[in-house]
Amino acid sequence: MAKPIRRYSNYSLRKNKRIRLRKNIRKIPKGIIHVQASFSNTIVTITDVEGRVVTWASAGACGFKGRRRGTPFAAQTTTKNAIQPLVNQGMKRANVLIKGIGRGRDAALRAIGRSGVRLNLIRDITPIPHNGCRPPKKRRT
Repeated sequence: MAKPIRRYSNYSLRKNKRIRLRKNIRKIPKGIIHVQASFSNTIVTITDVEGRVVTWASAGACGFKGRRRGTPFAAQTTTKNAIQPLVNQGMKRANVLIKGIGRGRDAALRAIGRSGVRLNLIRDITPIPHNGCRPPKKRRT
């Protein structure tokens, strides 16, 4: 007769291991700030230099609804909310990558400049079509 398979409860497996916090606070001296400014929203994502997302904020998540999400004031508030925790953690330098043609792009850049983070690079990565879309076929009469 085969031996019965022994089952371990979750408690017995976990009791010897140390429980770590899920969000570990790490010092990030340098980062990359991605600003995506569309006509209807502004999204600010902050990553470390390897590209791992540290924090993000959007105008919709900051409480703006409807057409107010695309305004420069919403972009400024969004940028402040995204950068503030990292300035407290010790971020000193950053590169800025701006994408999109929305009204919030300049306001977001001004808010980044006022935050106390020193900017190494400001780059516009808005996609530009080289030849555009294929035009529709000719209308038959």
